[in-house]
Amino acid sequence: MLRRSLAVLLLCNAGIAAAKAPLDGIARAYVALSLEAGTHEPEYVDAYIGPPGPAAVAKAHPRSIAQLRAAATSLATRARAVDPARLTPIERRRRTFLIAQLVAAETRLAMVAGVKFSFADEAKGLFGVDPQLMPLTSFDPVLAEIDRLVPGPDALADRVSDYRERFRIPDNRLETVMRTAIAECRRRTLDHIKLPADEHFTLEIVKDKPWGGYNYYKGADTSLVQINTDLPVLIDRAVDLGCHEGYPGHHVQGVLHEAELMKKRGWVEFTVQPLFSPLSVMGEGAGNYGIELAFPGDDRTAFAARTLFPLAGLDPAEAPRLEALLKALQALSGSRMTIAREYLDGHIDRETAIALAQKYGLTSRARAEKSIEFDDHYRSYVINYGLGRDMVAAAVERAGPGAAARWKKFYTLLAEPTVPADLQQP
Repeated sequence: MLRRSLAVLLLCNAGIAAAKAPLDGIARAYVALSLEAGTHEPEYVDAYIGPPGPAAVAKAHPRSIAQLRAAATSLATRARAVDPARLTPIERRRRTFLIAQLVAAETRLAMVAGVKFSFADEAKGLFGVDPQLMPLTSFDPVLAEIDRLVPGPDALADRVSDYRERFRIPDNRLETVMRTAIAECRRRTLDHIKLPADEHFTLEIVKDKPWGGYNYYKGADTSLVQINTDLPVLIDRAVDLGCHEGYPGHHVQGVLHEAELMKKRGWVEFTVQPLFSPLSVMGEGAGNYGIELAFPGDDRTAFAARTLFPLAGLDPAEAPRLEALLKALQALSGSRMTIAREYLDGHIDRETAIALAQKYGLTSRARAEKSIEFDDHYRSYVINYGLGRDMVAAAVERAGPGAAARWKKFYTLLAEPTVPADLQQP
């Protein structure tokens, strides 16, 4: 009986190993493909934390774009052929994740080769989402509401922009304000998510970038966080950037991917993060939703007034009024995606896009130009901030109204192989 039981156990283990092996091989090939694609497009790989060997081989002997496109198609076919019934639930999610990442690779490599996609098709291929965007006219009632909130004779965009520009952080105080904001974001995150004792980040102030902030996850529980000062950084951005780029956003996501998926499970696909892939829906969406998760209700206003405004040399009495305006402006965030679609699909020219970004973003021309510069550079990636945030919010808030339930769900989304479709599951 013992021998028979042992034989059955060995057969079962062999079956599990056989089921895993196809995914492991596909995962290793996907990493190699991603690294080689990165030799053709510098921004293709947002982060790589694996051993140096594969990166060196990719750099020395990269396949052509045509060969990589064929490889991506072949690997996606192989992944689809793996029988889900032979996998555990978490392995089935791994299979789905690999397929989604390979479809994104097919799409991005086609774009590198010169293929033009519509905004919607590009978003579907790269990020696995079908953006249903609102017409710009649907945001006009919000403009009317804000017009009442910030009265005056000048154009609404000028009034709002001039008011917000009063809250710029002086250059000589920016690093102190940012470090203080990030420290509070970290403290609040650690109340709910356990992180390695040695995790940390390096902060740099930079210029000449198309974005406001960026996180480069370096592996070994470390990140480089950069803040761009091409335009003055406003006080309300301190907490936003601290949460989004750091805690519980990109830095925490990198730490958890490395600990839970790369080290604990040995899933090599999580050593590489292609920028234009479904990973970014979760990354940017969680980064944005993480702000209100860490600072629910009026917490952000209270912390800013108590701590950040004095550090920046600003009047803390203005914090509640500024927060009321920011909440009203949040209702306009979807307009940015609509403007990007109209511009990138060729329905409006660049000057019209800038004018609309200024009107519906209620911002200065300089900041509107920066917004369109982002669209020129990153194209449909813009959907990850607004649509991604909404999808993550819906998934987390379905867990219940309590903070503990929401943080637990948020952690699960970060620590498991999550694709956009998972965010829509009940």
